[in-house]
Amino acid sequence: MVPPGDIRNCLIALSDGEPILTRLLDYRFQESVLAGHSFGNILITALTRVTGSFDAAVRELNRILHVRGQVLPATGRKVSLIATHADGTKATGEVEISASRKAIASLEMRPRVQEPAEDVARAIENAEVLIFGPGSLFTSVIPGLLVAGIRRRVLENPGDKIYIANVMTQRGETNDLDLAAHLDALERHAGGAFITGVIAHDGSFPPEMLARYAKDGCSPVGGVELLRERGIRVVVDDLLDRDEETARHHPAKLARAIAENFLGTARRRIA
Repeated sequence: MVPPGDIRNCLIALSDGEPILTRLLDYRFQESVLAGHSFGNILITALTRVTGSFDAAVRELNRILHVRGQVLPATGRKVSLIATHADGTKATGEVEISASRKAIASLEMRPRVQEPAEDVARAIENAEVLIFGPGSLFTSVIPGLLVAGIRRRVLENPGDKIYIANVMTQRGETNDLDLAAHLDALERHAGGAFITGVIAHDGSFPPEMLARYAKDGCSPVGGVELLRERGIRVVVDDLLDRDEETARHHPAKLARAIAENFLGTARRRIA
């Protein structure tokens, strides 16, 4: 079946259900044959068997968890990601792609998927703002654009398309890529320039965090000025969650940056 991890995380993040339920979904077993498996993934797997499809299972969980909005998979089919590296070699699957630690020239999906489900298509067509990221560039953000019907509808949507820049490069995927290179890869797989705005962290980090990431060959994603030269609207702010040991966006800071800089513009345009 489709790997359920990213979908589980989105469902948990947007759930308005009881806090204990979201904690339960994120719980990972430590013992026996279940060691390392999360209860949420097991629940999604069981629902897939009960309902007959991954798509139906996710839609049922939207209802069960009282999700604010909707979490919809780009496709319910089991597909594989295949990366072609700069040296011409290929890697298949998220784990192998990241483990290769080679520069990625292009990404493809097998088997090819032409159209998303009807509610996915409708959501993209009606969206006031389309937001991409943050997340693993090649194995989380770009793959949705490999579905032809999603790619076409994204390009046709007249609203703002915002890219949320990662705060750090990712080992095995984006080592040494600056912000412009991230954006180039995203737009190359979409079939053309389409991003109208970028939200990026201001580059400030605790020294110990920088040192820890440097040991893995990771560094802050920089290069904001190159995007401004392209005429792209770039919003820079302190977006780091300083209570976390890992380099992550602070949810409230990021939400505020999106709302204050882009949602108001979308509503005025629609009105």
